[in-house]
Amino acid sequence: MDGQEPIDQEKRADRPSNGNSNRPQPDDEDRPRLWRRPSRTQAFWIFFVLVLIFAAKFFDSRPSDAEVISYKTYREHLEAGFIASAVIIGENELHGKLHNQEKFVVNLGPIDADTKREWEDQQIDFRFKEEPFEWYDLLFSLLPWLLFIGFWVFMLRQMQGGSRGLFSFGKSKAKLLMEDKRKTTFADVAGADEAKEELEEIIEFLKEPLKFQRLGGRIPKGVLMVGPPGTGKTHMARAVAGEADVPFFSISGSDFVEMFVGVGASRVRDLFEQGKASAPCIVFIDEIDAVGRHRGAGIGGGHDEREQTLNQLLVEMDGFESNDGVILIAATNRPDVLDPALLRPGRFDRRVVVDLPDIRGREGVLKVHVRKVPLDPDVDLQKIAQGTPGLSGADLANLVNEAALLASRYDRKMVAMTDFDAAKDKVMLGAERRSMVLTKEDQRLSAYHEAGHALVAKSLEAGPSIGKATIIPRGQAMGMVSFLADERRSLTETRLKAHLATALGGCIAEKLIFAERSTGAQGDYQQVTGLARSMICEWGMNEELGPLALGGGDDEVFLGKNFTRNQQMSEETAQTIDREIRRLVMQAEETANKILSEKTDKLHALAQSLLQYEVLDSSEIDRILAGEPLQREPVRALLDEEEA
Repeated sequence: MDGQEPIDQEKRADRPSNGNSNRPQPDDEDRPRLWRRPSRTQAFWIFFVLVLIFAAKFFDSRPSDAEVISYKTYREHLEAGFIASAVIIGENELHGKLHNQEKFVVNLGPIDADTKREWEDQQIDFRFKEEPFEWYDLLFSLLPWLLFIGFWVFMLRQMQGGSRGLFSFGKSKAKLLMEDKRKTTFADVAGADEAKEELEEIIEFLKEPLKFQRLGGRIPKGVLMVGPPGTGKTHMARAVAGEADVPFFSISGSDFVEMFVGVGASRVRDLFEQGKASAPCIVFIDEIDAVGRHRGAGIGGGHDEREQTLNQLLVEMDGFESNDGVILIAATNRPDVLDPALLRPGRFDRRVVVDLPDIRGREGVLKVHVRKVPLDPDVDLQKIAQGTPGLSGADLANLVNEAALLASRYDRKMVAMTDFDAAKDKVMLGAERRSMVLTKEDQRLSAYHEAGHALVAKSLEAGPSIGKATIIPRGQAMGMVSFLADERRSLTETRLKAHLATALGGCIAEKLIFAERSTGAQGDYQQVTGLARSMICEWGMNEELGPLALGGGDDEVFLGKNFTRNQQMSEETAQTIDREIRRLVMQAEETANKILSEKTDKLHALAQSLLQYEVLDSSEIDRILAGEPLQREPVRALLDEEEA
């Protein structure tokens, strides 16, 4: 405060205060710009004044003591000699006064010489007065047109979805990111090192083009980022905007398509015109599958507005006109529906895969997201990364946020490891529903069901890795066994059969203990059937059918596939597939039944432990199967003590 110059204080004092000291006030240079576009308050007052003028003209402003009479009454007054004086305003309106000082107004129509002679014979003092020009008369005549034009301008703006102007439908909605708004850099990106290298090369090419052109290389025209949802494609584009010293235009694929014909193609042309004017620059199109889907697919053919937009995009990317210096970066999680003409070299020269992060990538993502989070010394990010396989960058960001919210709920000053464990369970398993009232029979049924899953998985060498087993209702499930996602890029037939047997372990346990099955295994049956069908139809894991790919016939029309696709499969082959699927499922059922029948005592031990502790992790399940006691008090015993 002491170091500020007096002139700065004077400028600050001269600026008007609106009650918010934190809001920046416009400079003198900016004030004329503010008047170019009237605010809603100004528009209201303008409309209010016009309405007042309209009402004043509509109700007229003639004296209240002047009586409007008919032409017949006027003739009676004239013939009787009652009229003393008259003033004719305009062409036909007579304002008269009788000898008794009463005033009247009459419309005479065209006034000729005979009428004037009658007034002279009656010795009436009359004179003519030109009707004065009133500016509001002109406004009154133009007001209906102004209101009509204003209404249509308002409607067109509403249909356009913005306040850009009356004739700006074909203008691009791309946002230019200024340098002061580029907050994200590559230091904020983790878990996608290869993608970062590809994009860093693009940025380096823009900064030093001669380094790459000296050997005849040319700048790539387009980069397509492909990956599952939540892997950080858009976040990486923001990092490119933060690292590049060139203009960065950002737009969504859905912004090209409007209800008006030709608007999408016009916006594509305008987008590239802006890019050429600002070259070298980067143009980012998020979710390009909204406009770049396969042409001629789906119901109704392919001649629609979306295809015209795609055609214009293809021409602009690699047409007769040069687009040197304009690099197009696009992101999508559906590369399979994109048009082949869009993917060829010369348009998208590079395809950057942004996949789910591995354990090192997950640890890096966690380090990025915990920068502003005070952590307890016991927090081990490597352990959290090990326990979260299959989670995307967005999932990990949500996990950190949930952990911070849990710590805040309990008024902790730092986020502890227990908060991360609880947040991980909430993200991966769903929120707990402890308020749900379950009968003892439902609890026992759920305990044996989940114990069957866990026991079969632990008994098979190739079984899936268990995260936790719980009988606490979470999400839509009454209980569950969470399995850690397998980070292997390929799964063998043995591992897939182990997954089938594990999925059927719950219903087999119910049948062994209660002599009947329940409806709780519906999801298991769906999982088993889908996995068995994929093994036979897609992965060729069947001796009778051989190494044939018989799947792919279930693609939906809206995904951009052809509605009239013919599946090359005979009826005999379809019956064979159904038979082999049933055989695989029956084999898995036999495997699960054999394990649970031989280890019934361990099944009872697991179920009783779940009833006591409600939640068991993988190490605790191993201790129970080994006959060792757990190192914590049973939850239900603690509850009984509290009630007592």
